[in-house]
Amino acid sequence: MSRPVDALDASFPVAASIALDLIRRPEVSERWSRPSALPHLSVGALACHLGRQTVHAAHLLPMSTDLPLLESADGHYERAAWVTEGSPDEESVAAGPDEAEAAQGLARLRARSVLALKEVDHLLSGGGARDVVPIPWQGWALRRNDFLLTRQLEIVVHSDDLAVSVGVPTPVFPAEVFDPVRDLLVRLAVRRRGQSALISALSRSERAQDISAF
Repeated sequence: MSRPVDALDASFPVAASIALDLIRRPEVSERWSRPSALPHLSVGALACHLGRQTVHAAHLLPMSTDLPLLESADGHYERAAWVTEGSPDEESVAAGPDEAEAAQGLARLRARSVLALKEVDHLLSGGGARDVVPIPWQGWALRRNDFLLTRQLEIVVHSDDLAVSVGVPTPVFPAEVFDPVRDLLVRLAVRRRGQSALISALSRSERAQDISAF
């Protein structure tokens, strides 16, 4: 029987593989330099941001850390500054890593993503991934299950963004990938908007409210 820390070890590579299949679609290549559905971000930059979730996992899963440990993935999103800061402005996006990586081209993104997926699969199946994983740019760490859940949420959400941006169907993720992300988004939405807003949006179209988790 898997320990709680292992619950997403099998599902995360599945999520990453689905994201890679989307990145490989010809529509992404054809629209690489065009604007995406996200403000100020090109399709190529969005694809790079999506692919980087697996790259982050490959880099951080085997890394030791003494950063303070948060109790949950929920706490990660409650504390992350970007959640409350809103959409970044055009200058911030242009100066960020996504557009810089996009300038290096699709072939490099595909190659990095393939290698990262192989490494993640090896780490998670072979015991090389640590139980506590650092998130250096935030200044804290998460248990592996929570860390993988944050990356899995990023993959599910940004796969939808990328699919909409290039006019293809959003990938359908299996339950073991989608359900934990759905549950986390619901918890975050309730914390931000309240129970009534969620109940109204899901059950009463005549009084639906904004229930965005972010």
